[in-house]
Amino acid sequence: MIGGLGAPEMLVILFVALLIFGPQNLPKLGSALGKTVKSIREGMQDTDAEPALSKASATHDESSADDSDQDR
Repeated sequence: MIGGLGAPEMLVILFVALLIFGPQNLPKLGSALGKTVKSIREGMQDTDAEPALSKASATHDESSADDSDQDR
């Protein structure tokens, strides 16, 4: 059971996709979908690491601003 879908539902979806796209295009479609999911997952992992860098950068920017205020 994937995402609340059982075997009968998955078979119906596969059958409809086969009717719409045809047997020649279905492997290409699956490959493109797999690559898209992979790139989305990689993008999500990149953004998870990014806030830590942004926070450190923001802290550095604030301290730089404080230093410039003291110079005046």
